[in-house]
Amino acid sequence: MPDPSRDGPGLDFAALLRIISNWRWLILGAIALGIVGSIVVTLLTTPIYRSWVTLEVSPPTVEIMDEQSRERTASGINNWDYVITQVGLLSSRSIAQRAAQDLNLANNPEFVGKGGDAASRLSLAAAKVAGGLNVEVPEEGQLIKYSFDAESPQLSAAIANQIAESFINSNLQRRYEASAYARNFLERQIARTRTDLEKSERQLVAYAQAQGIISTGGGEDGRSNGDTNSLQGESLIALNRALAEATARRVAAEGAYRSGVAVGVTSDVNASTQLLRQSRAALEAEYQDKRTLMKPDHPDMVSLRSRIDELDRQISREASRATSGRTNTLLAEFRGAQAAENALRGRVAGLKGAVLDLRGRSIKYTILQREVDTNRSLYDALLQRYKEVGVAGGVGTSPVSIVDRADLPGGPYKPNLLLNLLMGLGLGLAGGLAAAVALEYLYDTIKTRDDVRNKLGLACLGAIPKTLGQESFIEELKDPRSIVSEAYSAVVASLRFSTEEGLPKSMLVTSTRSGEGKSSSALAVAQNFARRGVSVLLVDGDLRKPAFKAASDKVGLTRLLTGEEESARSHVVPTQFSDLWLMPSGPLPPNPADLLSTGRFQEILSEVTSQFDIVIVDAPPVAGLADALLLASVVGNIMLVIESGKTRHKAALEALRMLGGSGAHILGAVLTKSKEDLGGYGYKAYGYGALDRKRTEILMIPHEAGH
Repeated sequence: MPDPSRDGPGLDFAALLRIISNWRWLILGAIALGIVGSIVVTLLTTPIYRSWVTLEVSPPTVEIMDEQSRERTASGINNWDYVITQVGLLSSRSIAQRAAQDLNLANNPEFVGKGGDAASRLSLAAAKVAGGLNVEVPEEGQLIKYSFDAESPQLSAAIANQIAESFINSNLQRRYEASAYARNFLERQIARTRTDLEKSERQLVAYAQAQGIISTGGGEDGRSNGDTNSLQGESLIALNRALAEATARRVAAEGAYRSGVAVGVTSDVNASTQLLRQSRAALEAEYQDKRTLMKPDHPDMVSLRSRIDELDRQISREASRATSGRTNTLLAEFRGAQAAENALRGRVAGLKGAVLDLRGRSIKYTILQREVDTNRSLYDALLQRYKEVGVAGGVGTSPVSIVDRADLPGGPYKPNLLLNLLMGLGLGLAGGLAAAVALEYLYDTIKTRDDVRNKLGLACLGAIPKTLGQESFIEELKDPRSIVSEAYSAVVASLRFSTEEGLPKSMLVTSTRSGEGKSSSALAVAQNFARRGVSVLLVDGDLRKPAFKAASDKVGLTRLLTGEEESARSHVVPTQFSDLWLMPSGPLPPNPADLLSTGRFQEILSEVTSQFDIVIVDAPPVAGLADALLLASVVGNIMLVIESGKTRHKAALEALRMLGGSGAHILGAVLTKSKEDLGGYGYKAYGYGALDRKRTEILMIPHEAGH
């Protein structure tokens, strides 16, 4: 036999639907209770009004001309971190306390009630303001939305707006306090740096006076740039520049004197003798013109020649005089330039020594000058930072501004009747389902074919539906088309394949407890076999509370067990069903278990199995009795009857273990009174003796005997 305990109860969709169908009235009741509860809660809840405010948060920026500071201002502020920080500040206790103080809520009896001192009322007001504030954290952007809940629409809007005002004022005050501290710190640093700067400047001036160093301040920002800022240095530079110019003039004069004289003299001679040469040219032309008419010794010709010769002498004298003047001028210019160059060269040589001496004495001066420059740079930087702090601490540059102020709410935010009804419906449904599932598994019974297979590890031979008709069980069996008859036909078909040989020769029908329909199932199976032409003997093996009644009490199993010489055939009576015979239980013995423990029942069973095609034994329930186990050890094949929704899982497992210990083969289980398609399972603990008063006896006599 397979291990029936390998699987526990499971909950799948089909099982859930079945549970809902079975416990539908419980679930509907829980839903109704949830809806009624939501209505009651809505009526008893004080209305709460909600007002919304939208704020815009912009990280502060300061316009700074310094390049390094501007880069720090542009990249050092994370907008998201700043917005999240503002959300945390808005939700802080200090903002709630400030809003309560600004609105004087501590003295508002509608808000904090009466009684208590001023400090306790203020603390209570701040706590209520903080409790009614709901801030939404923005996923992106710089807009912060928050709401405030109050029992009065006016209070809701007023407190929501005041929280915004208090938040902005708190930001401004915090920035002002931070900038004031920074300003005080910078003022102290500036005073200390100013003292150091003044001290270093006095040391520099005293050393310069002692050493006779005069700085002209020609460097950048008035700072010394070496020798060029001293008088000697500047004079040396000027003389060097003048010496270079004098050398250039001397070189030009010498060149003009030595190589450019000819060009310059010829030009002067031509200029001074130009008129004389013009006159000579005119006389020479006249002489040549008259030469064609006169001879050279003609007085006119001689007169013209003499005049021409005189002009040649004048031209020669004038050229000589012009040449001599030009040469003297060039020589004088050359000598003057050379003298000036030599004088400047001497001055430069003298100043070089003075500058070299000044350089040796200016080493300490340079050190002092560098200290002055350092202190001046620190002083300028502190002043610049002081200006920045002053700009950043301005009260007109709040990073928070109000976008939408709170208006009076048009209606209460809570209670929401529709939402409460939906919540009540959901809670009722969830509670009903939970209760149904809990009850279903608290009373863990066998209900479906799957339970038989999964929980007990048995083959389900069939499921017999529970009928609601008025016809008797016998009448339903007589009708082959009835639901019960069709269901048992399926059981009979399954029994034909329950063993390796096919249909078993003998079969025991039992159940876990009484009232599960085992006797009815035994009769129905026997009647179905008989209807198919199989000779069937139905043995009523329940010697305590027999289910089948014959016409006479003189025959039955009890008499066979107590009388060993009697034939079993003599205690078999016909029934109203063709091919179906009955061996009743007979008179009730005082000791059924003792009778069944003898070997007599084995002899009786061997006799009747040889005379009938199949013998079906209706045995007592297994729970609390040894009769079924004794009968099972003899019969060998068992069909277990289980009442759907009544038989407990653990009880059925215990019955299977007991039957398995008898060595019998369990063919399978039949599920009776099944409600798989009808819904609704109940539970009621029945004992075997509890049904004694309600037990229905089935009269098994032929029609002729009934008349």
